[in-house]
Amino acid sequence: MKKILSLFLLLFLSYHSYAQTIEIPKKQTQKAFAKLDVLSIKMPETSIPNEKNMGFSGIHYNLMLNDWAYAGLGIYGAVTGERGGFFTLGVNAGIKKYLSPKFYVDAGFHFGGGGGAAAPDGGGAFILPHANLGYDFEHFSINSGWSYVDFFDGGLIQNHQINFSLEIPLNYDYASYIASETEYNFDSLKESDWNVNSKRTSLMLHLNTLKIKGETQGINNGKTIKLAGFELATYFTKNWFAFLKVDGAFDGIKAGYMDVFLGGGYHLSFNNNSTNILAKFGAGAGGGGGIDSQGGFLIYPDLSLEQRIFNDMYISVNKGFVMSPNSHFYTSSLGVGLKYYVERNGTNSDKKFSSGKFKGLEIITKHDIYFNAERDSNPTEDLHQISLQINLNLNKNIYITGQTSFANFGNAGAYAEGIVGLGVQTNSFMNDKVSIFLQALGGAAGGGDISTGQGLIVKPSVGFNYQLNDNLSFRSAAGYVKAKGGSLSSIAFNFGLKYHISFLKMKK
Repeated sequence: MKKILSLFLLLFLSYHSYAQTIEIPKKQTQKAFAKLDVLSIKMPETSIPNEKNMGFSGIHYNLMLNDWAYAGLGIYGAVTGERGGFFTLGVNAGIKKYLSPKFYVDAGFHFGGGGGAAAPDGGGAFILPHANLGYDFEHFSINSGWSYVDFFDGGLIQNHQINFSLEIPLNYDYASYIASETEYNFDSLKESDWNVNSKRTSLMLHLNTLKIKGETQGINNGKTIKLAGFELATYFTKNWFAFLKVDGAFDGIKAGYMDVFLGGGYHLSFNNNSTNILAKFGAGAGGGGGIDSQGGFLIYPDLSLEQRIFNDMYISVNKGFVMSPNSHFYTSSLGVGLKYYVERNGTNSDKKFSSGKFKGLEIITKHDIYFNAERDSNPTEDLHQISLQINLNLNKNIYITGQTSFANFGNAGAYAEGIVGLGVQTNSFMNDKVSIFLQALGGAAGGGDISTGQGLIVKPSVGFNYQLNDNLSFRSAAGYVKAKGGSLSSIAFNFGLKYHISFLKMKK
């Protein structure tokens, strides 16, 4: 008996020793930068005689593929001129080569889709190459040079112009996607390369209403726009944060209204961190759906009250305004949202943690096709879109998702979507290369004469992923899209690439 007990004890201690030496996923750093650029596009002579130039401003996020090449995504919106509500989404690629420690050349290419505001955008597909000279100030850089825009799928917008850009390094840490849903105790993480300051991030899905005021809005004066969207915020101190907010209309007016804001705010917590008050101010672009926002530049002051409902989940109520600086477009805003806070990628914080779990994050760029997409007045034809989808894994098999899409072929350049939903996916099989998923999304869509009524659509689909390497997979799906209150009822198909990583979420 003593020998049996000794053998059992030896096996137990050996297993315990092995468990304590399980290798924690390696922390990797991706070099990246955010870019804000502006250009002034000369508009063709169409429905507006002597039309002013359209001020076009973009927000981009690019990953450095090596020391000199980059690729990423960008969204543009009209901010001056007479085409408020003109938006696009696209992909970036380029080279950034230093001529000296401070000076560099930046030659890049942007391909995307979009339009709006009754502009001559054709199907929406466009190219925007540039060649710039820049100067690096260490914490940020500026560059300027030549650019060219061409809405080549039947559009009339085509022009050479100067562009100006501001770039800020925004690197991020990550682990392999394979590590997702693995959990480690706090003491083990403290002994790893994840023993750095944590970063706070929040994601909110929300519903908002805008009460329109002003005789300049014609038949829309006094109407209430119902919006659905999301807000992503990242904290650079305990209280100060920056945010990106995107909304689209699904009820109240003719479909097509959208706004995008970038801004900052101050966060005050009390009641043992269970209650928060947030003051925010943003600036951005908005319009469409028959709303007259002039050039499209809007400001967004807001005050929010949040209450924790469980763990890191909060219910949020906000009251503010969305308006043009001269009050030509003026609305009061009221909304409610569900917000999720994450302490990520570091063990050091003023909060006490017990463990950390790696969570999967997937970013998908794809091409969507709606077969025989119904129009309100134009002939029925296929609709093509460029699309961005982001999935956050709740566990190994369930994820929440958000998606935005912009038309790029099919004579519907002003059409856009902003939808959210839930998905389930299988574990990988066939040598861990293939997985199958099923998802259902719904939200706001409209513009481009596509028959979506006041904008609410639902979009279920089923598809598969095929893993190409540690961070990249091919993705394809088929499904159905249906508009509530409109005639859009189409079979849908898409294909694209999925970039997948995991991040460390700390747990109390």
